[in-house]
Amino acid sequence: MTMSVLICDDSGFARRQMARAIPDGWDVDIYFAENGKEALSAIKQGQADVMFLDLNMPVMDGYQTMQVVKEQDLPTLVIVVSGDVQPEAHKKMLGLGAIAFIPKPIDNQKLGEILRQYGVYSGDMTCKGRSEKVAIVEPHSQGAELDAYREMANVAMGRAGENVAKLLGEFIQLPIPNVNLITNNELHMAMSDVKTSDSISAVSHGFIGAGINGEALVIFNDANIANMGKLLNYKHNSTEEESELEVLMDISNIIVGACINALSEQLHVTFSHNHPIILGRHCDIDQVLESNHQRWDKILAIEIAYAIKSHDIQFDLLLLFPGNAMELVYAKLVTVTQ
Repeated sequence: MTMSVLICDDSGFARRQMARAIPDGWDVDIYFAENGKEALSAIKQGQADVMFLDLNMPVMDGYQTMQVVKEQDLPTLVIVVSGDVQPEAHKKMLGLGAIAFIPKPIDNQKLGEILRQYGVYSGDMTCKGRSEKVAIVEPHSQGAELDAYREMANVAMGRAGENVAKLLGEFIQLPIPNVNLITNNELHMAMSDVKTSDSISAVSHGFIGAGINGEALVIFNDANIANMGKLLNYKHNSTEEESELEVLMDISNIIVGACINALSEQLHVTFSHNHPIILGRHCDIDQVLESNHQRWDKILAIEIAYAIKSHDIQFDLLLLFPGNAMELVYAKLVTVTQ
């Protein structure tokens, strides 16, 4: 009997990755939704015996969607496939009725274990035929490129968020990454979540591997640093300036380390990274950006605005790749997932 499978994700790149992971022997009709609102409509039309559901989406996110599925007792088995791998996200979705949680990028063997466990499908997990039928990217366009970069950042963002959440013992609010192809003099436009008037401090980490070079900037609003120190339970045996510097370096090392590891896994590239550099203290965003990246003309800029709402804390990760590296990243993303 043919089953209906719904893949709900705002990223076309991620939807196709998921579709390509579905085993050839599983008799299914595959449907797609870009957000929770579309997914609920599809469920009600009988197009979701099984639903693979992302968490961070516009219009209606995975949490809101799962809440409606639970309240209305809609007929679908929900498997969460998300870049947000924080234990609290996992716990919340299982509490709402999801049967399983798979971290992105999708693992075919993990998928097989879950399908067998719930009696959905127990056959061969080979998906070569499905992979050949479903292109990993749309016909080449700037929109398709940006979508692939955004999904790559989504996975890296989730890994970094998980590490910071464990360190601080707090749930980290994860956004949809803001991705732009820009020139050097437009760099400030990539920082939509940092106000020009804010007093900030920034730490830079350069990284390189397989011809791909980039830079990761972690940007803190100065008003948040003291609260971060409290969450870290740092002792005040040093000056305020030294304590703030310790917070900046520790948090940036955790975020960037996890992020670069996630990029390495997705691109199958081993990155080495430089010692962190303080780009600025108690200055504005324009001063930070003016001091750097003058050597790059075309830039891929990925902004990720993390937040700990319970403590009114925000900090940003800005990933920057020059034009030549950007092209190599895209080629790797397409090749690795084929």
